[in-house]
Parts: sequence; structure tokens; C-alpha cells
Amino acid sequence: MTTGTPARETRHIVVDTDTGIDDALALLYLAGRDDAEISAITSVYGNTPVEAALTNIARVQKLAGLEDVLVARGAAGPIDGEPRIAGHVHGRDGLGDLWSDPIAPKNLSPLSSAELLVELGRSKPGYYDLLPVGPLTNLGLALEIEPELLMLYRSVVIMGGSGPFPPLGTVQMVDANIHNDAEAARRVFAAPRRQLVMVGVNVTAHTIVDEQAVQALHRAGTEWGTFSAQVLEAYMDFYQYSWGRRVSPAHDGLAAALLVHPEWITSATTGPVNITSDGFATRAHLMRTATGLPVSWQSSPAPDTVVVLDVDREAFLADFVRVLSGH
Repeated sequence: MTTGTPARETRHIVVDTDTGIDDALALLYLAGRDDAEISAITSVYGNTPVEAALTNIARVQKLAGLEDVLVARGAAGPIDGEPRIAGHVHGRDGLGDLWSDPIAPKNLSPLSSAELLVELGRSKPGYYDLLPVGPLTNLGLALEIEPELLMLYRSVVIMGGSGPFPPLGTVQMVDANIHNDAEAARRVFAAPRRQLVMVGVNVTAHTIVDEQAVQALHRAGTEWGTFSAQVLEAYMDFYQYSWGRRVSPAHDGLAAALLVHPEWITSATTGPVNITSDGFATRAHLMRTATGLPVSWQSSPAPDTVVVLDVDREAFLADFVRVLSGH
């Protein structure tokens, strides 16, 4: 007879990332969990140019002992138009310009990110979970190769989108991941899937790593804690002008956590997601108002997406800081 808590099922995760600060922390968080295995990492432009994204992947791999994990070089810009690089948010190098030594992934695939996403999905249908936390360009290109791409993954959890339309008079944070490649996002939300979960800025913008959390990381006295605190301090250099405090949202970390802890989703709904633009920001929205009514125009047909509306922030943030502390 055995007693105790049953072991959690291990998720085998492919992370598609534009490796800025919150991406790096999401990678480190997954690396520190017993119930998550990072099976491959595909890079893309966004928070930083794609070459810097590769450098930042290598830096996290070195810190986390993941240097054998396969990495791929991805898209350097969107399917249409020019790339928008968020150097003003993440620093020129994507990690707050804290390091000067160039490093590269030790296990770089000869395939592009899009090609590797297709190969992995085809090799073991229903085995891998896919976590895109950057612009969706690699997925959009992969869908050209394999229109059933999302069907090949057990689940796809996207950090991106804006949930339903907000209450009247509410202004939402711009979602760079959708805004950076509207065509790729349109392809992804229209594609057939097993399960597609949208973790949008409607929930991530309110999931805040505060000053006390950063101090706890500083006090941890570990390599992981020091790295996490340093890059968060750089992130807060930008976000302090949003709220007047040195805090930051845990955008990508929350999406990573909800992939392995779906029970932390306390409210969600399902329905079609379309790509919209008001001439200023391009967004992925559930085609419903804040009160659950249909929108006032004819929306484009799309399969149902699971749209996260609220989460257990206390449970997530406590676990996030604990894992990043390196204990």
C-alpha cells in the first residue's frame, strides 16, 4: 500500500519564443518543474531580433542545465510587413542588456522553427504540448506545410489575445504577440485543433510580480534567483511608468503555468476568436462583448478556442517565485 500525493503527469512541451525577459523566466520556470519537460525550443523575432532570441535561449539553457535540448532558428519578421522589435521594453538584447558575452545554442537544428514544429508534431501525434509565447509567425508558416499542425499537438496554449471585448470605457494593454503578425494569428485561430487555449492580456496584465517578490528572489542566494531578479529589475524599468511602482506582469510565465496547472484557470469560456484592428492595435478577440453578447458585426467562422477569463493568481505567483528562487 502506498500513501501520499500521486505524481503529476509530465507534460512534454515545445516552446516557441521571442525570448525576452518574461519568456526567459517562463523557460526557467518550466525547467524547474518535475512535471514539465522542455522537449524543444523554437525561436522567433519579437521582443528582440531572432539572433538575440537564440542567444537568450542559450543563456537560459546554460543556467538551467538544458543545453542538450534541441533549438531552432525561426522567422526574422512577420509574414507580411516589417518586424516590430520591443527593445524599449526588453533592452536591445532582449534581456535588459545585462550581459555582453555572445553565446549560441549547442544543439541547433538544421531545420527552421516552422519545419521543426511540423516534424515534432508528425513524429508523435498527440504527445507534445505547444506553448507559443511570441508572435505566431512560425506557426503561421508551419500551417503552410501542414494545415493540420495544431491537431498533431496534444494542446496549444498561446500567450496572446485579449479575451472578450472589454467593458465599456476600458482600455486594454496592447498585445504585441498578435499585433506583430496579424496574418499568422488569423491562420492559427482559424486552424483545426485538439485544444487551443488563449491566455491573453485580459488576464496576464493583472497577474503582477511585485516588489516583495523581486526582493525574495534577490534574497534566495541562488543563480536562478539572482538571474530572475536581475532581469525583472530591467523589466520594471519599463513598467514603472505604467503604474508608478516597480512591478511587472508575468505574461509568459502565467501561460506556461496554466499549461501544467490548468486547475489554476478559475473562469474560462469557449467560442470563435477573430483578428480585429481599430487602426491602432491589432488584437485576437473572442467574438463576444464583456456581457457575453455577440458582436455587432458578422464575424468570421472559426473553431472554438478556450478563452481564459480569470486565474488563481495567488497560487500561481507563489509557485512562480518559489521555482525561480532555485530551491
